[in-house]
Amino acid sequence: MFDRVKFREFIKKAWQEVRRAIKDADVILEVLDARDPPAFRNFDIEKKIIESGKKLILVINKIDLVPREVAEKWEREFKKEFPTVCISARYRLGTLKLRKLIYKLAPKDADVIRVAIIGYPNVGKSSIINILKGKHGAPTSSIPGFTRHAQIFKRGRLIILDTPGVYPVEDPFELVYKGAVRVEQLEIPEKYAIKLIEYLKSLDPYVVKKHYEADVDDEKPEKILEKLAIKMKKFMRRGIPDIRAAARRILYDWINGKIVVWRKPP
Repeated sequence: MFDRVKFREFIKKAWQEVRRAIKDADVILEVLDARDPPAFRNFDIEKKIIESGKKLILVINKIDLVPREVAEKWEREFKKEFPTVCISARYRLGTLKLRKLIYKLAPKDADVIRVAIIGYPNVGKSSIINILKGKHGAPTSSIPGFTRHAQIFKRGRLIILDTPGVYPVEDPFELVYKGAVRVEQLEIPEKYAIKLIEYLKSLDPYVVKKHYEADVDDEKPEKILEKLAIKMKKFMRRGIPDIRAAARRILYDWINGKIVVWRKPP
């Protein structure tokens, strides 16, 4: 699927940066995808934050993709463990509430408040950083303790650090599902697209019908890929539908938030 040796080396370096960010930060934001918040939590990092005595805020982002009551139920569920806030960084919903929560949890007598942003790729970390730093946020790299690979910004009392995406080396499908691997890196994308279709239809049997229209839907994921390839007018030699192109389309649509389906709270 991808070079696991390089992948593990990248994760090792990323972990070093995250550990340093946790050590130096006053408040850590863990950003989650509202469509499936539990899947995007990193319990290893949460454990390290608890052990360090630092403040953790769970940020459920992309609430514009789910019904309001679903986001609110997840918020109530997670508040049993950590301070939690629901936002849509794209539409700037709940961002003022997030900013107030950061100041509330930060040390009262601190001249600056160091905020680290952690989370899987594609959960909206960059959008949240852009909101926190504002138009006049100044980038800096002279803060002691931060590595040269970290993206650091300063606005007023806030010092914001964007960490690289850190995640355990999980089942390959889990990495694809969470957007941790680029679709173009997949040698057999249809393998993961089939699993994704099966999982999404378990959440909503009509998800494919809603997103790609009825003529693309089918009980069999393989048939869905074939129908989608025909609809996209993607063919190989002899007019055979290019299911690989269709698989990439579905994976891209999921990762980019175009497929609207969500996991229901308990």
